[in-house]
Amino acid sequence: MDRTLPKRHLLRTTGDFQRVYRSGRRLKGEGFGLIFLANALAYNRLGISVHRKAGNAVRRNRIKRLIREVFRLHRDQFPPAADIVLTVRPEFAIDTLRDMQTSVVRLIGV
Repeated sequence: MDRTLPKRHLLRTTGDFQRVYRSGRRLKGEGFGLIFLANALAYNRLGISVHRKAGNAVRRNRIKRLIREVFRLHRDQFPPAADIVLTVRPEFAIDTLRDMQTSVVRLIGV
């Protein structure tokens, strides 16, 4: 399996995010939520939304890097052919890749 994360595997437009927010299925984790909606593509795509109160820009960007890395390494465990938005709330307290992997994998039920 290819271990890269091409840009086509990321949600980029406001319209894509809004479509997932409006019609997607929601799962709630520890300080974050996962919303997913089937797409017409052969692969899943990830979008990340980090609340401004989750920390300063350095912390928010680190959170996004951790989430992208978990998605890159465990893409096959996420819902297939779906647009996925991971929303991070202000009480998010995870700072390591291992903790992030554990929380996300526990949430998606694998």
